[in-house]
Amino acid sequence: MLPEINVNQIDITLENFQHVILEESKSKVVMIQFWAPWSEPCAELAPVLQHMAVEYQHVLLYARVNCDEQQEIAGQFGVKGLPTVILVKDGQPLDGFAGPQEENKIREMLDKHLPKAEDGLLHSAMELVLQGNYKDAFSFAKQAFELNNERADIRLMMADCYVEVGQAELAKQLVEQVKLVDQDGKYHAILGKIELSEQAADSPEIQQLQTDLEADPENKEIKVKLAVQLHQGHRTEEALALLLSVLREELGFGDAKKITLDVINALPDGDPLKSQYRRKIYSLLY
Repeated sequence: MLPEINVNQIDITLENFQHVILEESKSKVVMIQFWAPWSEPCAELAPVLQHMAVEYQHVLLYARVNCDEQQEIAGQFGVKGLPTVILVKDGQPLDGFAGPQEENKIREMLDKHLPKAEDGLLHSAMELVLQGNYKDAFSFAKQAFELNNERADIRLMMADCYVEVGQAELAKQLVEQVKLVDQDGKYHAILGKIELSEQAADSPEIQQLQTDLEADPENKEIKVKLAVQLHQGHRTEEALALLLSVLREELGFGDAKKITLDVINALPDGDPLKSQYRRKIYSLLY
């Protein structure tokens, strides 16, 4: 006999056949095992499949067909021997195997068809971007990028987030590595964002304050004003470096400390600048 059913398993009958094959397979890959009570290979395979169903419970449903009781269903799938395992997604067979199979081979088959961890992270980033929440999207995009930095869609999402959080130069480096075949509308949209960001980063206000600072290089008030403008122009690292130079000279100067902390806190979690400058500012404060 096969093991007891858990919450991520279902026995397929004629009554629930359409629901499982057509409806459940819309949201998950359905892994169907065709078995019979008298088959020892089926009994040996079942715990392996059951364990995988638990491991991949968010994306995989383990369904079982007792071929002695459900001969019509077995016939519809053309089952000729036991055990047989078939993967179904969106109502269509994807893959499968017949006869005993080693666990690593089953995993290789599943890996080809199950959503990857980075897919979920990328989806979360996309949802937040649609809401205009690039700060939180950055964290998900970064995790996806760390898992797979070769995929163009993940690379472009990471670049998009970099532009929006003030790291246009890093965005530019990522976009430059996108292959010609992947240079789609999204690619060109991000290129446009980078160009606009670079134009904003060299505004007349910034140019004037830089000229003023060259004439009076020790003027802390000009440094703070310039840092604010640099931050607004998405030149965050330069802004923080300038603010830190003011605080090192005079910790209590004007609003410099508050502005510095505000700039740091505005950075998304996962941005190396955030942890880097937090350490630097805390070393001054404490």
